[in-house]
Amino acid sequence: MTGDLLERTRAFIRDVVIPAEPEPGTTLDETVLERLRAAAREAGVFAPHGPRVYGGQGLSISEWSPVFQAAGYSPIGPSALGCMAPDEGNAHMLEKIASPAQKRAYLEPLVRGEVRSAFAMTEPHPGAGSDPDALLTTATEVDGGWRIDGEKRFISGARVAGFFIVMARTEHGATMFLVDAGNPGVSLGRDIHTIDRAIAGGHSHVHFDDCRVGRDAVLGAPHEGFRHAQVRLGPARLTHCMRWLGLARRSLDIALDRADARELFGARLGDLGLAQGLIADSVIDIETSEAVIAACAAALETDPREGARLSSIAKVHCSEAIFRVIDRSMQLCGGDGVSSDLPLASYLDEVRPFRIYDGANETHRWAIARRASSRRRRELAALGVAGVSVAIDGAGV
Repeated sequence: MTGDLLERTRAFIRDVVIPAEPEPGTTLDETVLERLRAAAREAGVFAPHGPRVYGGQGLSISEWSPVFQAAGYSPIGPSALGCMAPDEGNAHMLEKIASPAQKRAYLEPLVRGEVRSAFAMTEPHPGAGSDPDALLTTATEVDGGWRIDGEKRFISGARVAGFFIVMARTEHGATMFLVDAGNPGVSLGRDIHTIDRAIAGGHSHVHFDDCRVGRDAVLGAPHEGFRHAQVRLGPARLTHCMRWLGLARRSLDIALDRADARELFGARLGDLGLAQGLIADSVIDIETSEAVIAACAAALETDPREGARLSSIAKVHCSEAIFRVIDRSMQLCGGDGVSSDLPLASYLDEVRPFRIYDGANETHRWAIARRASSRRRRELAALGVAGVSVAIDGAGV
């Protein structure tokens, strides 16, 4: 199944999606995107991550990467195939923790491509961003349900979303709610204009003012929102790595074609040592990114705690390695690399925000370091004083 789907996805991206790409630096027209999404459903490549019962392709997390990379070979490919953020992450979370009624109402139309969604957690300063504990939006119990009040910002896909998954502070923690976009308590504010263009629906402020929802709008258990969100955040970070790695592969392919065709100083560009160094370093970045993605995906299926640890490592490594690959590809293509004659400069705009999105890399490095220190303290505590001596003695060998 995976091999067949992979080949069909590659063919669909090559034959249908790439010819429909907008000019570098511009946004894909919604009418064109809907046509591509319909074609993807017809071709049987839509929602590779979605449950088969709802019309998806039913791949497990460990099978996602090759197909997501194939989709990401075009910056608009993941949107065309329904596996772009935030829909992919929301679908995964709904599959894992939504009630049967919620799955019918929200997951099924999302996987079928009949609706799109947004995840509303980030807030204006001093609210939640990299630090979710700073959450300011509140949800208060009222007769028959809940009242949500607060402002969210940088909500990707808000303008095309049919529903929001909203994180709000409740009496004993935080709770996630399913809120229809047509709820009278929901209003869209200004858009935040960023250098990336691939996420349909932009990045908007969203206001929740006396937003009333029923008790059945709670996603998961009340007051367990932060814990439930981890179901989404680890895999969602990883799928960003997968999609953008596909774009890094396309960037290197563009550079390789240029290096093979261009002659400088009496030799092919690809035969010059400096160019070969850039190419080799890019291959190394791509292969190491693929390896850490595979390790993290396997862990997410068997050991979620280890998967969360590796997802931070993958996010930091891949976001920086992918940027380097595209940057080197631009360098290899010279003046054309920074022009609109090639799409590389627009690709760099797409991937640069990933070092900030899904938690800034500095925040992930802080978490990685804390986990490493905690692990070492536990090891030494288990070994006792003798273990400390062994570690010290061993350092001098």
